[in-house]
Amino acid sequence: MWQHITTYFLFDYIKNSVILILGTSLLSFSIGTSAAWIVCKYDFRFRSLIESLLFLPLAIPSYIMAYTYVGLLGYQGLLIGWLQAIGLPLQKIEMMNIQGLIWVLSFSLFPYVYVGAKTMFISFPKVIQETATLLGASSKRYFFRIALPLASPAIIGGLFLVIMEVLNDYGAAKYFGINTFTTGIFRTWTALEDIQSAIYLSAILVALVFLLNILVKWYRRKKSYALRITTLEPEQRKRVLLSGKKKYVYYSILLIPVLFGFLLPVIQLLYWGYLTFHTMFNTALLTIALQSLFVGGVAAFFIVTMSIMLVYFSRWNNLKYLNFFKRIATIGYVIPGAIIGIGIIRSSQSIINFFSDYIGLNIGFLFYGSSVVLIYAYIFRFLAVSYNPIEANSLKFGKYLSESSYLLASSKIKTLFKIELPLLRYTLVSSFLLVFVDILKELPLTLILKPYKLQTLATKSYEYADDERVAEAAIPALLLIAIISCVMIFVSYWNKINEKSPKEANRFE
Repeated sequence: MWQHITTYFLFDYIKNSVILILGTSLLSFSIGTSAAWIVCKYDFRFRSLIESLLFLPLAIPSYIMAYTYVGLLGYQGLLIGWLQAIGLPLQKIEMMNIQGLIWVLSFSLFPYVYVGAKTMFISFPKVIQETATLLGASSKRYFFRIALPLASPAIIGGLFLVIMEVLNDYGAAKYFGINTFTTGIFRTWTALEDIQSAIYLSAILVALVFLLNILVKWYRRKKSYALRITTLEPEQRKRVLLSGKKKYVYYSILLIPVLFGFLLPVIQLLYWGYLTFHTMFNTALLTIALQSLFVGGVAAFFIVTMSIMLVYFSRWNNLKYLNFFKRIATIGYVIPGAIIGIGIIRSSQSIINFFSDYIGLNIGFLFYGSSVVLIYAYIFRFLAVSYNPIEANSLKFGKYLSESSYLLASSKIKTLFKIELPLLRYTLVSSFLLVFVDILKELPLTLILKPYKLQTLATKSYEYADDERVAEAAIPALLLIAIISCVMIFVSYWNKINEKSPKEANRFE
């Protein structure tokens, strides 16, 4: 079977994956950096609203956006109908190809680049642009020669996340009929029933992921991006007021990702939802929604708890070899979900066989009849999402608070619960909610490891679309998007409260 795969499929897997990576990265970079620069530098009407809307494409999973675009641009689609109404003689626009998949993935994932670039652009001190202006640099030259290079670490980090999501994508590529590594792993495991060949494909994909990781580290090398000036306070200069023809050009640049990344897919889903609401909105759907919330909440709780343990247990013991285990534990986010699922199934079967052969216990039901293995897989897949911000924010408070508590005869556990965790409450809540959103959207890992009776909104929506019942998929998809959007809006509001609150660490100086 492996010889058959290498002869007829492997080249397509590699070629299509590379094309998707390059195309999606280029388009996401263009959309994300241009939108971030305009929002940070210029002032215009509805700026705050547009700034918020640019985050929301992350609320729509890429596989859901894929079949909404086929509905919008297919024969007698909504958008085709509107274009015909204004005189364009179009019957349909073909989206079921690799160019269409690049379009869908780019408008679904560009917020990763937008968020990183915006954070860097808004943090540049005023003196940098003033110095560039005094030296005769135009706004265009300042952007390309100074702002963009200084923001490159955050932009490269965002692009790396985009690439990981492209490699992890299964639903959109499967629906569009594009052969990628992830679809190949699923096909080899399910249709061909050859888990060993699926493991070989996974190994090649892991090698590709680590090669990309090495390239990112090579790009950074020993370059310094520190701002060697007397103040590092965020720039508070007045934004430039847009006027004239430039205003309409920049409005178009901002509204294109909002329109194609969020509004049009939601409009299509609302139309389908209106047609199928009376048959699809029922107690069974609400039960699936509750199952999604329960599994996501339990997994997110364990992930945040595990992150706290990794951060503080290694700090308390000062054992260098624990750093190795921390890196292994948090590496899951750069490994596609299909690979994690296949690996866990293979290792789980070894454990089941060991208990059956040597102890005489049949524990297969624990692995395949419950959500234990699925939750474990979520922990490994998304631990880095929680661990990195918790570790970074815990370092802000220094060691003096904890040492003072130890001198007052408080134990490490008591100090953790009474002092350190309360100081991290904003980070803990934000990390929990971000992990929760990622779990709700996750598709490949859930499809592989979920028990038979468990359904989530993501898997239910995908199953309807995969059966060519895209209209019926609208209601679970809309419910999923509504939940994720509410969580993202709350996280944004929660972070603003955190930014306005006094700096807790300064209270103890």
